[in-house]
Amino acid sequence: MKIILAADLKDGMVVHGKSGNRDEYAPLNWGLSPSAEPHSYISVMKPKYLYVADLDRIGFCGDHTETILRLAGTVSEMYVDRGTEIPEEYLPSPIKTIVGTETIDAPYEEFLGGFLSIDIKDGKVIPNGEAPVEFLASVADTPFEGFIILNISSVGTECGIDLEFVKTLRAVTKKPLFYGGGVRSESDLKVLADAGFDGAIISTAVHKGAIPLSLIQEGEFC
Repeated sequence: MKIILAADLKDGMVVHGKSGNRDEYAPLNWGLSPSAEPHSYISVMKPKYLYVADLDRIGFCGDHTETILRLAGTVSEMYVDRGTEIPEEYLPSPIKTIVGTETIDAPYEEFLGGFLSIDIKDGKVIPNGEAPVEFLASVADTPFEGFIILNISSVGTECGIDLEFVKTLRAVTKKPLFYGGGVRSESDLKVLADAGFDGAIISTAVHKGAIPLSLIQEGEFC
């Protein structure tokens, strides 16, 4: 299973947030990196795989595309959510564009490749309020390369993983399936790996020492 470092960008900095309250996200200057400037941060963390969310572009108040393109050359694989609404907004390969249910503005069938992020708040897919398992089943045959279960309500909370929930999700599709939000320990990584997930997106637990930085740098959990 891939171990993917999450980096949320806001106002030119890597920020840390909790439960999706983006107005309260502040520069991540208390963790393992002494700097929250994106390039300095990544040079310290040295992840093999990187997930980037451009919160300014998602919120229609800025754009970190230039920074993202420069960062892409520093990691083996990069997954980017920048509020993509239509297929024409995909970033060039090898960057893997993420299309979030929060921002998508075209039929799912028009998106060829990339990952669909199933954005969940308070147990429901946003913005339509569907149950995550049923929603994943409804989009499983669309042309996306894979899916991300992003539990926004759990981001930064270290609340843990519901084994039955992730097992039910995994049973819906054979495509690559990642999980992000609330991963708090190596035990949670084992739950996801045992459930058959292909990737885990983490940040807080690494900075707090609950998950070794070496896992981010190696990029794999066995």
